Amino acid sequence: MQNQTLFTPPRAANQPTPNVRPNLAMAGRPMEQATMPGAAQTLSLDSVITTLVNASAGVSDLLFVVGRPPQVEVDGKLRAVAVEGLGETLQGPHVEAIAQKLMAGNERLASDLKKFGSCDTSYGVPGLARFRVNVFKNNGNHAIVMRKLSTQIPTCDGLGLPPIFKEIIKEKTGIVFVTGATGSGKTTTLAAMLNELNEQEEVHMVTLEDPIEFLHPHKKATFSQRELGKDFSDFAVGVRAALRQAPKVILVGEIRDRETMEIALTAAETGHVVFSTLHTISAAQSVNRVIGMFSTEEQVQIRQRLADTLRYVISQRLAPKVGGGRVMVSEIMGSGLRTREAILLGENELRDFHDIIESNYQNGWHSFEQSLLKHFRDGKVTEETAILYCVNKPAMRKALDVAKKSMAPKDETPSGFRLNLDTQRPASGAHPAK
Repeated sequence: MQNQTLFTPPRAANQPTPNVRPNLAMAGRPMEQATMPGAAQTLSLDSVITTLVNASAGVSDLLFVVGRPPQVEVDGKLRAVAVEGLGETLQGPHVEAIAQKLMAGNERLASDLKKFGSCDTSYGVPGLARFRVNVFKNNGNHAIVMRKLSTQIPTCDGLGLPPIFKEIIKEKTGIVFVTGATGSGKTTTLAAMLNELNEQEEVHMVTLEDPIEFLHPHKKATFSQRELGKDFSDFAVGVRAALRQAPKVILVGEIRDRETMEIALTAAETGHVVFSTLHTISAAQSVNRVIGMFSTEEQVQIRQRLADTLRYVISQRLAPKVGGGRVMVSEIMGSGLRTREAILLGENELRDFHDIIESNYQNGWHSFEQSLLKHFRDGKVTEETAILYCVNKPAMRKALDVAKKSMAPKDETPSGFRLNLDTQRPASGAHPAK
């Protein structure tokens, strides 16, 4: 199947510029050079994406920004990639043409881009990868970021997730939040947890995503994966409809507003387990974000509902790994008497989420500091990384000092300052001088 022509790249300075616009309607072969003298080269989107993905191992994102060359992100750092036919930097018409191809004439996406300045969609290159796409306006021009999605469904063991994750998926009711900044691997973690359920439980799972990132095969479980804009109009509508679709598990890609949160809590209260994400960086901030979605008059009731339904908050970050790559650093808070009390009454000196988490380390809960300390002892992160990615720096420094002392090799070399007791003892049968 031929790819659509993407655009006509800029011509050399000594060549006349033809009066043409990027052509998205005509069919063209990837990297096809016309045979007529002076004709322009045409590129297909799939060929450009393939070039970028194959530029380096470990590519996670593709960036198209006017005034910059096409770029890829590898281990958190951007690298420019030369694409034949594009020139040194991208021009406005190039990025706009890519954006139009990615949006594929979808009226909702065009409306979101015009109204909100950005839109989300997905795109796939057969035999290569699928991508989560964000198109946005940047100083009047189009800009694009494409997140590369793995073709392999992740697993808990493959990601090296702590054993508590296999306990989390055993919950039958309630709500589980996976939180973190954009690009911290929340979706990947959730996909691994749902995959684990898929292999163990004969249940109906409904996912509401924007867009669908991992296509789960039907194993023991039955999946109904729904995409925002294609299958439902907004998350609140999707969650409300899911309650009538006989699921045992509901995944809400992101809870963005009060209405969606209220329906998710209702689902958690009525015999469903709800998995969702929040853009928060800790368990304490996640609880405050949920409560803050509601008015002051509603907050007493919401605290009670959240205390009853919250099962776990998983917060995560990706930190640089020794030797290259990145490692997940996490904070996990479960539900217990002290947790529920802190949610109901708020934090104070005696009810601090961080202290509650660290005191339950034997139950699999842990703070960012405890997670970083384990990675440091295992040689996965440096001392500098541990300090940079922790929350409580003074406590982290003290813990690292203790860890370094315990990890230091014992000095077995003889010392002149050591007392040799053997030389001080009298020979056998001899009597000490009086």
